[in-house]
Amino acid sequence: MKLKLILKDGTEVIGESFGFLPNFAKASSGRSKGEVDGEVVFNTGMVGYPETFTDPSYRGQILVCTYPMIGNYGFPSERNLKLSSSLSLRAEGETLNSKVSELLESNKCHLRGIIVSEYCEEPSHWQAKKTLADFLKKHKIPAIQGVDTRALTQKLREHGVMLGKIVPETTKYSKQMIFSDPNLDNLVAEVSPKKEQVLLPKGRHKCTVALLDCGIKHNIIRHFLDRGCKVIRLPWNYDIAKLNGKYDGLFISNGPGDPKTVMKTTDSIKYVMKENKPIFGICLGCQLMALAVGGDTYKLKYGHRSANQPCIDEKTKRCYITSQNHGFAVNWKTMPKSWKVWFKNANDGTVEGIKHATKPWFAVQFHPEASPGPEDPAYLFDEFVNKLTN
Repeated sequence: MKLKLILKDGTEVIGESFGFLPNFAKASSGRSKGEVDGEVVFNTGMVGYPETFTDPSYRGQILVCTYPMIGNYGFPSERNLKLSSSLSLRAEGETLNSKVSELLESNKCHLRGIIVSEYCEEPSHWQAKKTLADFLKKHKIPAIQGVDTRALTQKLREHGVMLGKIVPETTKYSKQMIFSDPNLDNLVAEVSPKKEQVLLPKGRHKCTVALLDCGIKHNIIRHFLDRGCKVIRLPWNYDIAKLNGKYDGLFISNGPGDPKTVMKTTDSIKYVMKENKPIFGICLGCQLMALAVGGDTYKLKYGHRSANQPCIDEKTKRCYITSQNHGFAVNWKTMPKSWKVWFKNANDGTVEGIKHATKPWFAVQFHPEASPGPEDPAYLFDEFVNKLTN
């Protein structure tokens, strides 16, 4: 069956369905049931689509993949980390499944839809357990192939990200069409856990990290566990004062949407700052840290979504190639004088990292945990853990 992507400016793109097929029954309002609304963005990564498609930061978005073939190495197992001597999880006194994926970045696909140039129906990879189409059908994500994604990306680069919807081929654009904007919703509340959890590494832990989960990529958790950290995984709106200081530092995760929709999280950041404990943030966590100290954020024209974004350490002038997925950035002009720029994007000069001049508080916009992408900046986890143990 053919499906159509319609952008808010009237652009129409038609292709073949290869994922989940919604029920496009006509509603009494004249609007088809099953229409899939979202913010249309693009990702320039050449590999890593299983990790990208399971990243909670893509909540509410329709993703255009610029790489010409997607699905050629299938989809890996969706199993979670096993409960064994190396890992245990307790919540309210009970031993539970860890709910931390072994290979993916979450336990589901958070995208509203996927647009690709060509889908590979016969994948080949030693870790492949199913096709990408099988995964998308399981998680009810529509997908379209046979699209000129190069032309579509050029439009998004020129005009910026746009709202769009996936509809039946016969649907025609009209100026009366309603396009829902996911950024008006609290997307973080949709992807954050509802209860606190405790994750334990192999052997005795050497420090405790209070982790505010705003839609975390699971490889971040794996990095902390690999470094011997006990992780207290908390909902985005958790009152961190309830922990009574029984942690060594705070981590604020990545997540979807506008950071100003989750200001409740900044209350915990301010509290920990008063405690003078180390704080580390990634992506949305960087934006929330800026908001917590009185800074401001703004929406980028088309965001940074790729595994090849060059970022320069302003002190050493070393350039790191990084993995990124964010649509908002810190407005440096609004930051207090006690803060300094840590990293800058070599392409557009936007702020990619902030650090306090004297306090152990720092954050980056890029993803040092990679998955997918280069792992060069992973040393930042070591820097944070060293601050917790020294």
